[in-house]
Amino acid sequence: MKVTRAQIYLAEIDGRKPIILRLWTDDGTWGLGEAALAYGIGAAGAVATMEEMLRRIVIGRDPHAVEAIWSDLYDHTFWAKGGGPIVFAAISAIETALWDIKARSLGVPVYQLLGGAYRHQVRCYANGWSFRAVTPDETARAAEMPLKAGYDALKFYPLATPIKNHPNGVFAHVSRREFDRDFERLAVARVRAVRDAVGPDVELMVDMSGELTTDAIIRLGQQLQEFNLTFLEEPVDAFDTDAMKIVADKLDVPIAAGERLYTRYGFRRLFELRAAAIVQPDIGTVGGLMETKKIAAIAEMYNMRVQPHLCAGPVATAAALQLDACIPNFLIQEMYPFRVPEHFALVDAPLEPQIRGGRVAIPDRPGLGVELVESKVAPFLRAEVGSD
Repeated sequence: MKVTRAQIYLAEIDGRKPIILRLWTDDGTWGLGEAALAYGIGAAGAVATMEEMLRRIVIGRDPHAVEAIWSDLYDHTFWAKGGGPIVFAAISAIETALWDIKARSLGVPVYQLLGGAYRHQVRCYANGWSFRAVTPDETARAAEMPLKAGYDALKFYPLATPIKNHPNGVFAHVSRREFDRDFERLAVARVRAVRDAVGPDVELMVDMSGELTTDAIIRLGQQLQEFNLTFLEEPVDAFDTDAMKIVADKLDVPIAAGERLYTRYGFRRLFELRAAAIVQPDIGTVGGLMETKKIAAIAEMYNMRVQPHLCAGPVATAAALQLDACIPNFLIQEMYPFRVPEHFALVDAPLEPQIRGGRVAIPDRPGLGVELVESKVAPFLRAEVGSD
């Protein structure tokens, strides 16, 4: 069996840009992966990088040699060593698609190839429900939607401000670390309003997106401690793990981080400092399924738990669930369940609509457990590599 052809889709749906890869083999087997740069800037760069990687390193290879191909992508792109989201998003999509091919050819779910299942359903928290809320009252009212949908764990962004009249509910982060006391009081009031609205038994998580200086986040974090947060995410810039350790030592709130770290090497300092209690690798940017499993294993050694980051398309969700099945120190899975139907319609069995009571079953179909819906993805075909 050899990889003979690749198709790269760049969908543009309601402000998001899922990047889906489909690899084909010479016997007609195909597998899916996703480069998880569906928001922010970088999707086009990941497509171009992936196309070159496929052309120069992957086409013609045995798809079962997943780790060997990963090592060649790491060693022979030059920029992967010390690289960032563009190069590792491309590698992640390729690696995930190779696992999908391997599992499909054996007729088993991917999790069976990664050690088997610890669990067959996972608990999820809802994200994305607060993007249009400005005032504390609006944020509290927005929380009614995930509660009615059965979620008992919610995450939101106390420092975020919705961009006025934006059709996709996009919000702006703090710029230039500018953060006055009025805005600090607003952030605290937002969290208080949500906690009062949802009660003491719903888990709350807040994401700071690395927006503040070390002193400012400590001051704010100390005020948020009374709300019994499950975690405080990315309190400082992702690269500054030493500052993250300072914050962790000053606050009585678990710190979560990792969505903007890449490969096990990028996580090393975080582990060595014990700067976080919860690590959040994203399968679609960190280097793929096996790289995430390796990071989870190191986290287990450091008594840390894993909450895989997830903010891309439905193929990335399917990959995350396969990994969730087979890591012992799994905590909870991030989900964006309230996106437009067109986002989920790219695959035949999207997982977000299947969530009930904040839980979802892990698919046991071969591979990742999803198929592309041809009529939905065809308009988004961006590049093809190789031939039948």
